[in-house]
Amino acid sequence: MHFFDYKGSKLYAEGVSVEKIAEATGTPVFIYSAKTLARHFKAFDGAFKGAKHLICYSVKANSNLSVLKTFSTLGGGFDIVSAGELHRVVKAGGDTSKVVFSGVGKREDEIAFALKQNILIFNVESPEELRAIDKVAGRLRKKAGIAIRVNPDVDPKTHPYISTGLKKNKFGIETKEALKEYIYAKDNLKNLKLLGVDCHIGSQITQISPFIDAIKKVKGLIGKLRKEGIGVEYLNMGGGLGINYDDETPPHPSEYGARIVEETKDLGLTLIFEPGRNLVGNAGILVTEVVYTKEGSAKNFVITDAGMNDLPRPSLYDSFHNVIAVNKFKGRRKFKADIVGPICETGDFIAKDRSITKVKSGELLAVMSAGAYCFSMSSNYNSRTRAAEVMVKGRDFAVVRKRESFDDLTAKESMPRKLFAGKKR
Repeated sequence: MHFFDYKGSKLYAEGVSVEKIAEATGTPVFIYSAKTLARHFKAFDGAFKGAKHLICYSVKANSNLSVLKTFSTLGGGFDIVSAGELHRVVKAGGDTSKVVFSGVGKREDEIAFALKQNILIFNVESPEELRAIDKVAGRLRKKAGIAIRVNPDVDPKTHPYISTGLKKNKFGIETKEALKEYIYAKDNLKNLKLLGVDCHIGSQITQISPFIDAIKKVKGLIGKLRKEGIGVEYLNMGGGLGINYDDETPPHPSEYGARIVEETKDLGLTLIFEPGRNLVGNAGILVTEVVYTKEGSAKNFVITDAGMNDLPRPSLYDSFHNVIAVNKFKGRRKFKADIVGPICETGDFIAKDRSITKVKSGELLAVMSAGAYCFSMSSNYNSRTRAAEVMVKGRDFAVVRKRESFDDLTAKESMPRKLFAGKKR
């Protein structure tokens, strides 16, 4: 699953001591394992061996350039949701002909940028967006490849904030309306290429059945499209396959792949997948130093130098991350505590009522499964500088994003004289 393991009493990232990295970079610091990234990509890609497919890593999960470069080198494409993410893909040397552009609110300037970069396909989320892409493509004298994102009204049985395939969600177009939009586009929107059908139902899904339910609904639409003379080439099943944070038992990619291939084998289409968390989630940890401990009559607290601005998922989703000591010390008793950060919010916590080995100020903790939706969602709240990012490969490691400085915090701000001119009081 990953390459973060103890060697004796010390935690290692592949062949490097986590303590050594923390000493070199300071804390908090995110550490990514290149070997884990490669292993996960190959496992997912290999699950579809023999079927025409394209793995497009979901950039929003972790957009660090070295992470993108790792997947690009392995032959992966990319799923993006903004022009900024496309800029990152280009900067990392990614193949833009393997890029799919998702997201409900693409601006015209973003659409134009993507067309100029010759991306593969836009996943269209609304009728107005469909017409906007046609308009921009016409202005640039280009043909835009599109797939309408179909909302199949399937419950992915996941956290409501990361469910995307129900009628009440903001994503996609309901199946009946999608058919009408395909027909309208074929007859009226001449700057579009109707390349595929897209269906993404959510994230951190730990069962295969919701994916199969979605495919069955989409297959009916594909049949109707073919009767209308619309011969799509791609079926995009999105991402969403979950990982193990605590006691979840998500299916292995090989099991997932076998079921998907079996269910789609009669369609003759190229399958597109957009895994994010499944590739990077367990490939990263966040290392934080214990600043203080505090024992009270109702609660014990372990106060760390990493807060909700570094690791937002627990505060946003009440999500679970395993927390372990970077150095095991013999004879330490366990106690129950809230592991919290320095942010001035009661909602600033990493773990609540967690049974952990008793730790002391200055010791290090590792927050596991922090590779996805952690740094990419981090912020400067409380004017805190964002953490450094490190990648380990074998016995080597390198800083792949420097820790921000105080000057970085204010670099884009100004105090124009004309706003503050006048007599001093």
